[in-house]
Amino acid sequence: MQMLYDSESFVVVHMQANEAQDGEPMPRLARHGFEIVDKRSNKEVYLDGAWADTFQRQITAWQLNTPTQEEVEETLDGYAELAQNPLVMH
Repeated sequence: MQMLYDSESFVVVHMQANEAQDGEPMPRLARHGFEIVDKRSNKEVYLDGAWADTFQRQITAWQLNTPTQEEVEETLDGYAELAQNPLVMH
């Protein structure tokens, strides 16, 4: 798990896939994904599969052409519209 972004409005965490441990039939996390937390609404969305691949391409583009915070927040706001899960602290 790696925090990629943290602002007043959003947190983005990259959840990395791992291999199965000895004695475990399946990996604990079979593929990578991204958790985006919208602090304003206290909701989160988890992107995996094609959504994670699309978001990974966005991150790569940001690495090539550094965006403004406003541009990052605007993009995250678009993903936050998908958020249906209330944020639950464990």
